Amino acid sequence: MSAPTDPTPAGFRHELAFYTDAASLLAVTVPFVQEGLAAGEPVLVATPGPQLALIRAALGTAGDAVGWADMTEAGRNPGRIIPLVLQAFADRHPDRRFRIIGEPIWAGRTAEEYRAAAQHEAAINWAFAGRAGSILCPYDAGRLDPGVLAEARCTHPLLIDGSGCRRIAGYAPVEVTERHNKPLPAPPERAAVLRYDLATLPQVRRFVADQAASAGLAAHRVADLQIAVTELATNSVAHAGGAGTLEAWCTDRHLVCEVHDDGWLADPLAGRLAPAHDGIGGRGLVIVHALCDLVLVHTTAAGTTFRLHMLREGP
Repeated sequence: MSAPTDPTPAGFRHELAFYTDAASLLAVTVPFVQEGLAAGEPVLVATPGPQLALIRAALGTAGDAVGWADMTEAGRNPGRIIPLVLQAFADRHPDRRFRIIGEPIWAGRTAEEYRAAAQHEAAINWAFAGRAGSILCPYDAGRLDPGVLAEARCTHPLLIDGSGCRRIAGYAPVEVTERHNKPLPAPPERAAVLRYDLATLPQVRRFVADQAASAGLAAHRVADLQIAVTELATNSVAHAGGAGTLEAWCTDRHLVCEVHDDGWLADPLAGRLAPAHDGIGGRGLVIVHALCDLVLVHTTAAGTTFRLHMLREGP
């Protein structure tokens, strides 16, 4: 497939491509990488492992000049993809146009993970506005649900296919963000509960440690969860009404900790965009996303709920 003409060569491009098999995946991804390398652009490929292996094999020795990341590991929590994968790569090349293949949604993602991944895809458009670069997102049209494929057209302004590049009429990232900002299911009745304020804030770490021990989390995972929950609880006390509620329970796969307070995340990029290196504040939610396997958020002017998931058997 020949490389499509770029209608906005100096700006940011967020591109969608559908594939159904190895040949159609390579037909869109390999030319994208080759064009970037020919232009002297830094290139990153971040897809699930099987797709990663196909693209790398097709590029041969040219792949030595490309960055590689298995998205099932780097992007297990969709909320960490922008700050810790995409933005981190782009920021390493601040004076150059970058080129990234990112596949954040694949067959096997749970419905909860998809909710966060769809919000991630919408947020890309704001996170990189004004930057010089291209992010191409392949979607497996042969295995993903039709509703997922339809929503992909809402989060990407450009579609790449065999006939070139064209704008997508249904582009509506704000609608996708709002559609997935919905109340979370109620915690189970068996959930342990801690209500905290400034005086009881020190109890949060012990509460998390006790719940994590019951769930069988490894010691380093317990420490990660303590940091993440304490960050949210401290924010509740400092900026969200002075108090909050922490609940915890186990599922078959996860220990879940939910923090609710009276705060409101009005910015859809909150926690999804790393602050400048010399910036003050803004790192706490990025740290929460970095440490947890999945973070779900429901936020309104009436309050915000964070639901943190840690795999009970994980790295």
